[in-house]
Amino acid sequence: MKIDWNTYAGKTLNITLFENFGLAVDSTSNTPIFEIVFKTGKLSGIFDDGLLLESEREKEIIKIFVPYTSIKCVEIFNF
Repeated sequence: MKIDWNTYAGKTLNITLFENFGLAVDSTSNTPIFEIVFKTGKLSGIFDDGLLLESEREKEIIKIFVPYTSIKCVEIFNF
């Protein structure tokens, strides 16, 4: 199935990545834990090979490119 991403331009996306094996350390037990990796932002660009999200982090606007091959699941907000 193909999605027309242009329909969702300007909407907020929460993308779960296939690479969902981010590693962090639990500060209470000092043991490694695995986290699900998400990318969240407003859909600002649609390209042949992926999506461009715009988000704010530490009072700066950042752009995040997510290749289609990395997308596992997408939640769409702000309808």
